[in-house]
Amino acid sequence: MWRFDSSRPHLKIYSWNVNGIRAVIRKDEFGPFMSGHEPDILCLQETKAQQGQAVIDLPDYEEYWNSAERKGYSGTAIFTRHKPIAVLNDFTEDISIRHGLTDDGYGDPMAEGRVISAEFEHFHVVTSYVPNAKSDLSRLELRHRHWDPALLEHLRTLEQSKPVIFCGDMNVAHTEDDLANPKPNVGKHGFTVEEREGFQNFMDAGFVDTFRMFEEGNGHYTWWSLMTKARERNVGWRIDYFLVSASLRDAVTDASIHAEVTGSDHCPVSITLDPARLP
Repeated sequence: MWRFDSSRPHLKIYSWNVNGIRAVIRKDEFGPFMSGHEPDILCLQETKAQQGQAVIDLPDYEEYWNSAERKGYSGTAIFTRHKPIAVLNDFTEDISIRHGLTDDGYGDPMAEGRVISAEFEHFHVVTSYVPNAKSDLSRLELRHRHWDPALLEHLRTLEQSKPVIFCGDMNVAHTEDDLANPKPNVGKHGFTVEEREGFQNFMDAGFVDTFRMFEEGNGHYTWWSLMTKARERNVGWRIDYFLVSASLRDAVTDASIHAEVTGSDHCPVSITLDPARLP
């Protein structure tokens, strides 16, 4: 069973697109978030920094970074109280080659620091900052034909050894309930048929959208445009997710959106696991 401190009877895993970790720290949002929520594992996307560029004082956590080669762009990180057995940045070379993940004009997606996978005793944790299709859909082909299939193969490969917890900024609203204004956004980036199909493929492979285990309907969003006071009006999109292997479903006791946490145009999302129910 998961080895945990008896004073912490639940395992809390968080995911947050910080839209620049240095900016969140400068706004004095990161420290209060960590002390207030005390995640066991924290997955970050869009860090926009190399390890060491951000002043982070978390002595109780191991840090793992996958930073983009391009400075100030993309990037993921995992902070964890529990040392992983192994950590992998990006996909394996075989998966990358098989799915044609090469420079698409914007750059090499495998040099953008978009995936980290950490193996623990009873499961894998994978976090990803999925490529944005762009407002003119110029990166939709990369997303639909290459990235999403590669990501799914990666998750299914890991799942052969242990269940998978997958989280991150998926840059897609899965259904009409996942954005405030679905009709005018049909066919636009983040709500194209292709992007939604890519997400549905994860569901069809047996992964569970944890938030939908507890909440139905709309009004639950994780990203808001910085324009027109969208966050104050809750005119947003749910594009940040936690998906888990079906065998972990019974261990998930809560899935939450923390819209009260500011500092980024995204808010954190989390799941809570009961260690006694882990397979």
